[in-house]
Amino acid sequence: MNFQPIFLGGLIAGTLDICAAFLTAWLRRGVRPAAVLRFVASGLLGPAALSGGAKTALLGLALHFLIATTATVIFYLASRKLLFLIERPITFGLLYGVAVYAFMNFVVIPLSKITPRPAPLSDRIIGLLIIMFCIGLPIALIVRRFSRWARCRSFRIINNVLPKLRIQNLKRSKVLSHLRPGFGEDCALSL
Repeated sequence: MNFQPIFLGGLIAGTLDICAAFLTAWLRRGVRPAAVLRFVASGLLGPAALSGGAKTALLGLALHFLIATTATVIFYLASRKLLFLIERPITFGLLYGVAVYAFMNFVVIPLSKITPRPAPLSDRIIGLLIIMFCIGLPIALIVRRFSRWARCRSFRIINNVLPKLRIQNLKRSKVLSHLRPGFGEDCALSL
């Protein structure tokens, strides 16, 4: 298993999502970032976390990145068998964001210790869009970037197209030499 896309996916998606949560909470309700993180921690600790301090906020941050990394692991493992997930990362990344939003809001949060409260439709729409664009899409693009399928497909295109081109002084080996070192080596048997 390649841990690089999992680490980067969790880090980048988690950072984008928490920054969007901070910004949204501040703009819509004047809530500070530490309060957002304590709210995340309240899923594990209950309502007492809302009056916690810096340690509670750090726990909330750690839980947030754990959730983002778990979402990345699930997409990564699914993409090993379901190649269409990385063949069309924008479409399926956004759809994955919808699935993550649904799972978090209709399974995880109801099972957590967060005190239930009604959410207006505008909050739900903003939350859905944030998860789609800050969790689902970056995870799909990062997993695709590090997938063997993407490297092999690009290598096949280069191998199939370049011999047909009749451009002066352009040689296949020269083009391949400008690519990443080792590009296509893991695809040689499948050509």
